[in-house]
Amino acid sequence: MINKIVFAFALSFLFSVFGFATFAKNDQSIKVVDFDTFAPRLNKNDGTVYVVNFWATWCAPCVREIPAFEKLYATYKDQNVHVLLVSLDFPNHLESRVIPFVESHNVQSEVLLLDEPNANRWIPLVSDEWTGAIPATVIYNSEFRQFYQREFTFEELEEIILPLL
Repeated sequence: MINKIVFAFALSFLFSVFGFATFAKNDQSIKVVDFDTFAPRLNKNDGTVYVVNFWATWCAPCVREIPAFEKLYATYKDQNVHVLLVSLDFPNHLESRVIPFVESHNVQSEVLLLDEPNANRWIPLVSDEWTGAIPATVIYNSEFRQFYQREFTFEELEEIILPLL
């Protein structure tokens, strides 16, 4: 009888610790930043190809294309390609929507949540072409920079990335 109680206690303890550790890991890895903190991520010149995707959990085309970005990350992460997924969800949805989405889709790319309410200020700083619609993506390196306001497939992303490697 005591062994069963000890086992049940140990199992519930491990479950609670594991659940907390997973939450804490994702909570730490998804930083909430303002645009001024984020802006340098749009202009790095270090030999890496950057793929910066603006998305939200409530945007159906954004959610559809996340697997393409994840496949791009998995395929080319060792070839100086960095995928950054910038969530435009409300900051108060970090724990209720963004973290559960990242966990349930096993997102391995870097994820940030942009907390900048004045979109009229920062959207043109990302691209003069951007109307504010999402999904939107900036792909750049030291010799190339292009803005895309559209949904991507893996093959379309790969076609852009391969010549940059």
